[in-house]
Amino acid sequence: MFVSPAFAQAGGDVAGAGAGIVQFLPLILIFVVFYFLLIRPQQKKMKQHRDMLAAIRRGDRIVTGGGIIGTVSKVIDDGEILVEIAEGVRVRVHKPLVSAVLAKTEAVSATTAGPGDTPTSANTNAPNGEPGKGGFKKFLSGKKD
Repeated sequence: MFVSPAFAQAGGDVAGAGAGIVQFLPLILIFVVFYFLLIRPQQKKMKQHRDMLAAIRRGDRIVTGGGIIGTVSKVIDDGEILVEIAEGVRVRVHKPLVSAVLAKTEAVSATTAGPGDTPTSANTNAPNGEPGKGGFKKFLSGKKD
């Protein structure tokens, strides 16, 4: 009436070593599909983002991860940039948080600047034209020159 355990365990060595590979074949196939549909495109996207960050230089218009649009004023180091988001308003941004570069600037060579050309500051809001004075405080008070 009851089936003996000997019959239930029979056939353990009938299939051999090939049965183990056949059992793992669907799992291997799923991994291959995930690699080509998810992992590989994500790695390509990360490489493009890394290359974009390496190519950022002064004058580029960027969008941060928070959606703030600004112009790169200075590349401080490999991980940080100074971005001007309004006239006279500069913020330090962690470089990996830059999500896109809207406009690239051409590389400035030493031969393009003329002999009388001098760099000017973007913050010339002071009454006497001195850079760095006035600026944000003047903007908040609403005073005009």
